[in-house]
Amino acid sequence: MKIETTNFLVEEGQKIQLKDWPTKVKAFYDSKKDYKEQLKAYKKNMTEDQNMFYAHDRYSLLLIFQAMDAAGKDGAIKHVMSGINPQGCQVFSFKQPSAEELDHDFLWRTTCRLPERGRIGIFNRSYYEEVLVAKVHPEILVPQKLPKEIENGHGLWDKRYESIVDFERHLVRNGTRVIKFFLHVSPEEQAQRFLDRIEEPEKNWKMSLGDIEERKYWNDYMKAYEDCLASTSKKNAPWFIIPADDKKNARLIISQIILEAFDEMELRYPEVSDSHREELMKIKSELEAELQQAQFKKA
Repeated sequence: MKIETTNFLVEEGQKIQLKDWPTKVKAFYDSKKDYKEQLKAYKKNMTEDQNMFYAHDRYSLLLIFQAMDAAGKDGAIKHVMSGINPQGCQVFSFKQPSAEELDHDFLWRTTCRLPERGRIGIFNRSYYEEVLVAKVHPEILVPQKLPKEIENGHGLWDKRYESIVDFERHLVRNGTRVIKFFLHVSPEEQAQRFLDRIEEPEKNWKMSLGDIEERKYWNDYMKAYEDCLASTSKKNAPWFIIPADDKKNARLIISQIILEAFDEMELRYPEVSDSHREELMKIKSELEAELQQAQFKKA
């Protein structure tokens, strides 16, 4: 079954009500075996694209993953990107900001981790935390020591959306393709995954009382996400809302979106000049002569 990625795209200017977006859709795989075969094919294509992407050396690719806890961000990154050459890909997880980071603007710490040309950067959470978690828990803003006119003024969040949009527009103008994924999980599925973490000793470390406390703010988070997605999904840096109750399905959808992004870049291997080609032929002749001589000596 073909995956129509536009079904998950947040159009620029589109108003978002997450209750209207499914957390689960019909599976794009027939069985576990079929899922594995599809994912394997995606990885093969992605590896080929990455090799050309690295050689092309004109663009970089930034993939941003945001979600509620237990929505499957880590698993999606692990399974979808496992075929990628680690030399050309970096994953960054952004936790509570350090004292140094708090002394800079809210985009600074992620700006320092942007991918170079020819490379893929993955943000497991990102600067979007500053209009999501900070909006639900505004006390987080206190250590940021914002100027009084910003701290006490109206429209703080709209200004931050504007800063993010301007920042991403700048990235795109300079060759960074930006794709953003919101893994949309239901509260019931999250609860089940939390229970699974408790039941499986090797996953106990993932759970804390804080995770349960945050569930009390579910509606606040949904509202924050709705505002964020509607305000920052642009044609050149789109958001995709990925139904995440089915982890396998989510991984296939994400894989298809990434492959389409590579296709849009019209990648190709660098062309070699005639003079360079002549040099290569000369080197080839020398190496072949060297090998022939070595074989003659062995004989």
